[in-house]
Amino acid sequence: MGVPDRPSLDGLAEKWAAQWEAKGLYRFSVPADRAAVFSIDTPPPTVSGSLHVGHVFSYTHTDIVARYQRMRGKHVFYPMGWDDNGLPTERRVQNYFGVRCEPSLPYDPDFQAPAPGNKKVVDVSRRNFVELCERLTVEDEKAFEDLWRQLGLSVDWTLTYTTIGRHSQRVSQRAFLRQLHAGEAYQAEAPTLWDVGFRTAVAQAELEDRDHPGAWHRIAFHGPAGDKIHIETTRPELLPACVALIAHPDDERYQHLFGTTVTTPVFGMTVPVLAHEAAERDRGAGIAMCCTFGDLTDVRWWRELKLPNRTVIGRDGRILPDGPEGVDREAYDRLAGATAHTARERVVGMLRESGDLDGEPRPVVRPVKFYEKGDRPLEIVASKQWFIRSAAHQDVLLRRGEQLRWHPANLKVRYDDWVRGLNGDWLISRQRYFGVPFPVWYAVDADGEPGELILPGEDALPVDPSSDVPDGYTADQRGMPGGFVGETDVMDTWATSSLTPQIVCGWEENPRLYARTYPMDLRPQAHDIIRTWLFATILRAELDSGTLPWRHTALSGWILDPDRKKMSKSKGNVVTPADLLVQYSPDAVRYWAASGRPGTDTAFEQSQMKIGRRLATKLLNAAKFVLGFPPPEPDATVTDLLDKAMLAVLDDVVRQATDALEAFEYTTALERTERFFWVFCDDYLELVKQRAYGDIGEGSAQSARLALRTALDTILRLFAPFLPYSAEEAWSWWHTGSVHTAPWPEPRGTSADGAALELASSVITVIRKEKSAAKLSMRAEVDAVRVHAPADQLDVVASIGPDLRAAGNIGTLDVVPSGELRVEVSLNRL
Repeated sequence: MGVPDRPSLDGLAEKWAAQWEAKGLYRFSVPADRAAVFSIDTPPPTVSGSLHVGHVFSYTHTDIVARYQRMRGKHVFYPMGWDDNGLPTERRVQNYFGVRCEPSLPYDPDFQAPAPGNKKVVDVSRRNFVELCERLTVEDEKAFEDLWRQLGLSVDWTLTYTTIGRHSQRVSQRAFLRQLHAGEAYQAEAPTLWDVGFRTAVAQAELEDRDHPGAWHRIAFHGPAGDKIHIETTRPELLPACVALIAHPDDERYQHLFGTTVTTPVFGMTVPVLAHEAAERDRGAGIAMCCTFGDLTDVRWWRELKLPNRTVIGRDGRILPDGPEGVDREAYDRLAGATAHTARERVVGMLRESGDLDGEPRPVVRPVKFYEKGDRPLEIVASKQWFIRSAAHQDVLLRRGEQLRWHPANLKVRYDDWVRGLNGDWLISRQRYFGVPFPVWYAVDADGEPGELILPGEDALPVDPSSDVPDGYTADQRGMPGGFVGETDVMDTWATSSLTPQIVCGWEENPRLYARTYPMDLRPQAHDIIRTWLFATILRAELDSGTLPWRHTALSGWILDPDRKKMSKSKGNVVTPADLLVQYSPDAVRYWAASGRPGTDTAFEQSQMKIGRRLATKLLNAAKFVLGFPPPEPDATVTDLLDKAMLAVLDDVVRQATDALEAFEYTTALERTERFFWVFCDDYLELVKQRAYGDIGEGSAQSARLALRTALDTILRLFAPFLPYSAEEAWSWWHTGSVHTAPWPEPRGTSADGAALELASSVITVIRKEKSAAKLSMRAEVDAVRVHAPADQLDVVASIGPDLRAAGNIGTLDVVPSGELRVEVSLNRL
């Protein structure tokens, strides 16, 4: 391919993406040796609308690593998945089509989806709703793939998977059944964090604290001698759920009450006064009511003190119709069916009436637990859920964290803190619809009650208990005495995503692929999901194979908006990348992404993309300029000192960039390469171009031409992981094959140092400044230049003198011994 007259970034993405795909450039072939493989556990992005620049940021980092490892001679196993099940997808489908899932409705095979933007909400059966989810995710996934291709991700698109696909379901269900048989998965009725908006249980890892307005209420309980014991609470609506008053065992104020009972105001129930070290003496009145359940401390007290359960809030966030045993029915009936907010107002009114409210409520803003995707405070309800044991494995999980190589290393502490802080097992069930089903049925006894588990064999997976029938039963026995019912809960999306290494590496299904790719080499991900995705994947690998799932993890930071807030869809402050890729080019956007250091939050700045576009354009133009000189003769050698010095500096750049990329420090590799490139363009090219044209002599011309092409070859390979399109375009002008399958450059061992290039750059910089200050053209003639240099640099200046005279258009160049380098310039001002 010839060098174009006017190189341009425009159209390069379409041109080269098509050629890479047609040639299968990034297809993975299974080699004989595991050591020849570099396998990447690529994050499957959540399919719920559109990608934003935060995705572009972190996925570019992974692609830089993949491209580098490929040039190092590795067979790069680089699949892409789509995380398409779970709450985000359901919410998108609900909003997009204007539908609501109603599981009691029968399946309608002729159902026609409402037009997008439908204002009237339509109830649909669970199966119809799932079909809408599948339909919309296919459309979203195609848009995601198109954008990833435009960005230049060197993914093997034949390895694409979805977390809701049959293969992923089979892997998830197989892992669940094995952990169930091993006792690592179990079902239990337990206090569960519950989002009343989404109507689903929430795991500990999905919580976030948000400041929430409330009020402290000082309330009087009645002691055995008619005395009043005041407590302070922000949840007076939970008074009918009170099971005890708790104070610290060393609190002298309440020593006399321990072992006695008190009566709750308004609702008239008798509860004990107990001691527990988790009570805070300096908070409120120092004595607190324990309710089932107001917060996680209540759960701890309930469990450790073996207290009764008096649940009053249901899964819809409303007060249950039937109150606990012993409650004053008249008072409770005034709350039944009310929201927690309304019930709070009514209880406060009743406390005023009874005289048990001491003063008025005092406003307060305090941190409250929310589901990370929810918009209402969480409740804690007792429900039957599926769990995977994690707290019992804290020690081995901490050891695995020590064995894992963290990039950057300082973020390991987040994992350690999370594991040490585990206060329960991992809740993996969700009361939703679009997810991987639990492969479980229940035998229905003669009274119509579900009981014993019915489990499928692994060869039958995947199964959907809501529509499939277990062996030994017929479809008409569903829900009938002596028959069966299917589990309706689905797995949390993390329960499937935590198995991505097993899904992509062919666990139990492709032994040869599994042996070459697992454990994987790299898990790239954002730092905010260390406690969810990274932790859960390590746990599942430990339970399955007793290994780490990967050797390294490379962590990306967040993208921040101009107000330094995390960019996210829920906050409405995202920037979509499609227009940026067109406006600046994919290489420019990748340059911006690569400028963000590992694990560090980075501000979104289009100015960096402008710099990236300038760099990519300069790369094309510099390549055109270098290739415009006649090629060196086959027997040419590098003889001139300045050429040797430039190649010596380039050797150092290669070493530094290689070391940085081996340590996943892509930003350092880019910075070092870019810094050299601008010296090469601004100084070296200008210094040697006359010699390369042959104006000084044929021997020196051959040296310059060979040095220029040698440097360009290396520069293009150094930039290839960062600027894949412009590097490929320039490479194609004088090479066959792709730069992305060319070997990564090695230092050439040039017998020189970089002093001559540094000195020449210093001199020519002074000359340019003088011309600029005099408002002269850079081509203007200079009468004379006197270089004052230390004795050990005199020969160097003399050697590079012809290049200096040509580049600076210098009439006379004198060299004078001096203690330090100094340059005097006499300009021709005519």
